[in-house]
Amino acid sequence: MTDLLPSARTGGPAVLTKGAAPPDAPPQEPGPAVARGTRRRLGPGRSLPFGRLIGPALLIALWWAASASGYLDPRILSGPGSVISTASDLVATGRLQDNVLISLQRAGLGLFFGVTSGVILAVAAGLSRSGEYLIDGPLQIKRAIPSLAMLPLLILWLGIGEEMKVTVIALGVAVSMYINTFAFLTSIDSRYVELAEGLDLSRAQFVRKVVIPGSLPGFFVGLRLGVTSSWVGLIVVEQINATSGIGYMMFQAQLYAQSDVIIVGLVAYGIFGFASDAAVRAIERRALSWRRTLAG
Repeated sequence: MTDLLPSARTGGPAVLTKGAAPPDAPPQEPGPAVARGTRRRLGPGRSLPFGRLIGPALLIALWWAASASGYLDPRILSGPGSVISTASDLVATGRLQDNVLISLQRAGLGLFFGVTSGVILAVAAGLSRSGEYLIDGPLQIKRAIPSLAMLPLLILWLGIGEEMKVTVIALGVAVSMYINTFAFLTSIDSRYVELAEGLDLSRAQFVRKVVIPGSLPGFFVGLRLGVTSSWVGLIVVEQINATSGIGYMMFQAQLYAQSDVIIVGLVAYGIFGFASDAAVRAIERRALSWRRTLAG
């Protein structure tokens, strides 16, 4: 093929080698060496129904296999069969249901008060400079102070009753809700604010049409973290001067070295935490269906 190139230069018939551009064609710009018709897939892939259950199912399978093969000492960690039998006994006596209902009530009340107060504070701080100066600093300080460190002071103020337990849970939830909602609210593009001012929207219309849609993703991020905070706070308060609840049941089992009862409590916490997070995810996908994200 190379012996045809001199004749092309001396006026002979123009012979194009394979892959060469026509004489009058514009020069081609360099591009990535990707075969025509191919397409790189850079996303995480298509989601599977109930795919998030694969990880927990593998953990349970490994636990079951280790227990059945004798690698796990039942005095240290009971096997799945023993845990299931203990859970059945607790359900039959009604002990598990009573403690679960009390724990759900505490977590639900703390979550409600925490979400409500966190959103109100975020809106007040995000829509007003004076509100930001008064609110943001104390809440940033509270974020650096663990709720467990405030327990002695809250016990001194509120005693060891339900008010203290709900307050500890609500404080953790409120901080998560405030931080995320405030961050997304203040990151709304200023052009939307200028457009709202140009359309002469009222404060209520501005909140409904600009603030709520713009801060809604942050609200759901804060809500997911708040749900987790409510369960973490519940575990803490139910093992301190409590007389009921899942944490109290686990603490009593620790005194008698009943690891199967402790695992039943941990499984209950895990199920409620996983189910509540899945519920928030489902609501988020429905409320933010207009977004196209990697989460699908």
